[in-house]
Amino acid sequence: MARYINLDPVKTNSRLCLFLLTVVLLAGCGRGRRTQEVAYVSAPQAVLRDQVAAVYNKAGLVRNAERVQVLDRDRRFARVRTSNGAEGWMEQRYLVTQKVYDSCQKLTQQEQNSPVQAAGITRSDTNIHLDPARDADHLYQLSQGARISILRRASNEKILPGAPAKATNVNSSKPAQPAMEDWWLIRDEQGHAGWVLAKMIDLDLPLEVAQYSEGQRAVAFFALDEVTDGDKKVLQYLVVYSESKEGLPFDYNQARVFTWNLKRHRYETAYRERNLNGMLPVTVYQETFDKEGSLPVFVLRVTDQSGNTEERKYKLNTPIVRRVMAPGEMKPAPKSKRKAS
Repeated sequence: MARYINLDPVKTNSRLCLFLLTVVLLAGCGRGRRTQEVAYVSAPQAVLRDQVAAVYNKAGLVRNAERVQVLDRDRRFARVRTSNGAEGWMEQRYLVTQKVYDSCQKLTQQEQNSPVQAAGITRSDTNIHLDPARDADHLYQLSQGARISILRRASNEKILPGAPAKATNVNSSKPAQPAMEDWWLIRDEQGHAGWVLAKMIDLDLPLEVAQYSEGQRAVAFFALDEVTDGDKKVLQYLVVYSESKEGLPFDYNQARVFTWNLKRHRYETAYRERNLNGMLPVTVYQETFDKEGSLPVFVLRVTDQSGNTEERKYKLNTPIVRRVMAPGEMKPAPKSKRKAS
């Protein structure tokens, strides 16, 4: 037996309206809770466009490390809003994520007290990378002529972004060695830390000392103390060198101390040690000795063939440099005896 249900059109329409209103309100609440994507500008500066087209008007300007909100994306471009409310389109390749920004801040904090190994000057505009690699993320940039502090060295395989993989030589019994390049971990004048290609940096070593490099590459240098020559103060230096080649397994293989000759008014070599397997950092400080008083001291970290690292301590009592032996440490044998053994 068929049963019929009598639906009231008024009640049905009311329920339908109430349901639709609830859906609209919930959707509105969802939009209100939506978190906008945050990004940071990695270019020195970039223009905001009013539209993505060949012809556009300038809607604003953003600068390096500026925080923006990403409102929309369209192929190569992103629509952003700045902190002062300006909106416009800019190229997405000039934006990095919050994660990259946080990593840059973390690296800067980790290296804020790292000892400086040398002062340098940039040859041209260059990026500060998170890792010693050309394709590593970067946020900050250095302009040409910027002064930086060098903290550490690293080597990595030279791979240009977008370059095809190198073919191996099947006729050769030895595997092809990849081309290597050196990187410096640096800290700029604003305190930002990161990795920069070593070839983009010139060490700010005084010319009077740099002229004695003899084809070697200065890796780090330190002012040990100063002497008075007439009416001027002259610094005396420790410089560590390596071969003029990138990708070496050591940071430096030679140490040299330059003292100032008061009679001849020039730098002279007071001490030189070769064939080191030296690793940064080098440490320089002052120490008081019983009979000699306060003297400049430097410590070299040297690795042997087994991979063990030892610290060698030296003192400068101008113009003499001597090794400071630790309690129980044996003095190294003369070179002639060591060769004979």
